[in-house]
Order: sequence, then C-alpha cells, then structure tokens
Amino acid sequence: MTQPSPSAGPTSRPLSLITGASDDIGRELARLMAARGHDLALAARSRDRLESLADDIAATGRPRPLVLVADLADPAAIENLVAGVEAAGAHVEILVNNAGYGLIGPARTLDRRNQLGVADLNIRALTDLTLRLLPGIVAARGRILHVASIGSFLPGPYMAVYYASKAYVLSFGEALSKELESSGVTVTTLCPGPTVTGFQARAGMSAGTMSKMPSMSARAVAEAGYAGMMAGRRVVVPGWRNKLVSILAPLTPRGLLLGAVARMQESRKG
Repeated sequence: MTQPSPSAGPTSRPLSLITGASDDIGRELARLMAARGHDLALAARSRDRLESLADDIAATGRPRPLVLVADLADPAAIENLVAGVEAAGAHVEILVNNAGYGLIGPARTLDRRNQLGVADLNIRALTDLTLRLLPGIVAARGRILHVASIGSFLPGPYMAVYYASKAYVLSFGEALSKELESSGVTVTTLCPGPTVTGFQARAGMSAGTMSKMPSMSARAVAEAGYAGMMAGRRVVVPGWRNKLVSILAPLTPRGLLLGAVARMQESRKG
C-alpha cells in the first residue's frame, strides 16, 4: 500500500475510489480489493446498492467503505465527489475508473442525447475525475485503473459512440502511463471482452446475446484487472480470445474489420 500524500495531512485516510461500484465488475473489484486490504470509497448512482455492498464488506471485518452517491454523467457530480472524499478526512491514492455504458443501434436513429450521455460518462467524467485527483495520486505514488473494452481496438458500427469512447480511454491511459512512469504512479487500462454483466441489457442487446458468444465472469475480469494494476502493467486484456482480437485487429484491413463488427453487432440487437 502507498503512503498518504504530505499535503493530505498525517491523519488523512488513504482510499481506493471505485466508480460504478454498485454492480458487476465494479462490485467485484470492490470485494476483491477490500479482501486484499484496501480501504475503499464506493461511488455510483444507487445508494441502496452501495450501502448493501459497504455493509457486506464491513461484515468481513474490513473497514466500512465510504459511500458516495453520484451520477457522474452530471458535470457537477465530479466536484461533489471530490468534496465528499475531503469532507470525510480522506484522500484518494488509487483511482478505479469503472463507470461507463454503451448503446446498440445505428447512430442515425439512436437518441442523440443518450449517445452524448455515453460520451459524457465514458470520456468527460473519466477524464475530469482523473485530472482532479491526479496531483494527490502522484503525491501518494498511487495507481490508476481504467476499465475500457476490447472495443478499444476496433471501430464499432452500431455501437459507434461506445467503441470510440473506449478507444479514447485506452489512448488516454497509455499516454498517462508514459507521462507518469518516473513519478512512481502506474496507469493500467483493462480491456475485457464479452462479460456476464448488466451491460447488455442497458445497451439494448437481445436477451440471448451472451449465450451466443464466449464470455467471462465479472469476477474473473476483476481479478485480471486487479492483478495487472498491482503489477503496474500498462494494458490488460483478459482471456486468450480477446488477446487474439487485440493483436489481429490492427493488422486486419479496415474494410474487412468494419464489415465483421457490423455483422456481429446486428446479430446482437434486441
């Protein structure tokens, strides 16, 4: 574990902040990190789910996580989130940017505001929170974990905004890892493939989508991401099929890749 930053004061509580912590990969990361001795701050929209998760963690004998209810799609939420950490006499030494979602369908017919919401949460909120907390993380010689997607390596017809947003997350994470390599801070970007979560339902995919493709559990993805973060790896792609996609996609002619992804996404639409 890293040491508290000098600017935080000698009694400031060092926390690992996880966004999108109420469900799926975020929830599994929270359970895993608590079990490994990390003191947590949990952020998401659902107070009930966060409080339940915090209670479960406290019941294991670990410190009860700080619960921060926030809709990060709201630009004001970042300021309130940071203020909530400070009001608790704490500072963030590890940041896990897990919150995000996508929508399936043609960009021309999907609701414009909803598509902008994807970009706002997946790009703006992630960037804003990272930049706001970065000075303290550097002072603590901490860590950052971004949760992106195997879609980071591909163009995404019928999920155009989501795939593009995750390409941004990967590029941003890799660039930061280079900038910070002499600071003692590591930046890891996790790029999972199909994972059994609530993502598919929120995206508007058909109910049988996950049964049609090889997939991983949220727990397995969380374990891979955590191990990669603690090892200081720049990019983590869990699962051999996903690793193969990440290697072959940049080598495949773009026209062929676009057609293949388009056909795959059309088969997933609800």
